[in-house]
Amino acid sequence: MDTALAARIRANPDFVELESSRRSFGWTLTILMLSIYYGFLAVVAFVPSIIPRPLVGNLTVGIALGLGVIVSAVVLTGIYVLRANSRYDMLLGRVVSAATAPVRV
Repeated sequence: MDTALAARIRANPDFVELESSRRSFGWTLTILMLSIYYGFLAVVAFVPSIIPRPLVGNLTVGIALGLGVIVSAVVLTGIYVLRANSRYDMLLGRVVSAATAPVRV
């Protein structure tokens, strides 16, 4: 890539917003998912007596919590995809348009 083009892209306010927004949102979702996962592990490690308790029929608290971890991962992925397909794609389109526009001297 041309260094002048890379410098123009990095100087674009839409690119700066895109980069900042993606980074902070990605870290927020990462911390949330890690909290859910390690919370589940903490329950298993420190309160193991709750895991085999039945909820309904053969469904135990452990199975429900495990399914909750899996479903939360899918939901958080969906939230990121929705944000990426709307806000991030719009910003990326503006960055690409500005980068491919003829340079005025």
